[in-house]
Amino acid sequence: MNPYRLYLVTDDRQPVDTLKTVVAEAVRGGVTMVQVREKHGDVRAFIERAQAIKTVLQGTGVPLIINDRVDVALAVDADGVHLGQSDMPAALARQLIGPHKLLGLSVETEQQLFEAESLPVDYLGLSAIFATPTKTNLIKEWGIDGLASAVAQSSLPLVAIGGINAANLQDIAATGVHGVALVSAICQAQCPRTAAQDLVRLMS
Repeated sequence: MNPYRLYLVTDDRQPVDTLKTVVAEAVRGGVTMVQVREKHGDVRAFIERAQAIKTVLQGTGVPLIINDRVDVALAVDADGVHLGQSDMPAALARQLIGPHKLLGLSVETEQQLFEAESLPVDYLGLSAIFATPTKTNLIKEWGIDGLASAVAQSSLPLVAIGGINAANLQDIAATGVHGVALVSAICQAQCPRTAAQDLVRLMS
């Protein structure tokens, strides 16, 4: 099974109880990986959220990934970490988490895509495919053609991020990308399970 296929990134504005329900339902609907994000810098709250989601994911086989923070990933024994370009260097993160945990890296330019080839990472998050309200400091909008060309160039699995929804998902899947990462299409859906099921259907 491809763990990157439907990659849920949590909405850090949702209270932890809501988040637990969203994640549980989304996984039932077909989400294959969950990244916990906490942008407000409160480490204790981050650990609490990560621990809560880890409990929800127990026994599902769905990996728990922590956004940005290697210390939080180690504290909760998560399945991996996803780094941004301004976070800890990938080589150092790999040393800390060991060889068996997943390590993802966001790439925002062709140069970063090229440089990532020599880094000890397992997959890349290609950002942003389309402009989106959750991404305010956008460097590049890859679009469908840019995504297709990145898929052709990279030897690593790619996860498409940014502005992805039911309307453009089939075009994105047609590029051969390994997976898509979504926040609001699932977190803000009336029924996260149905939303995930619909997204899986559109990708197949």
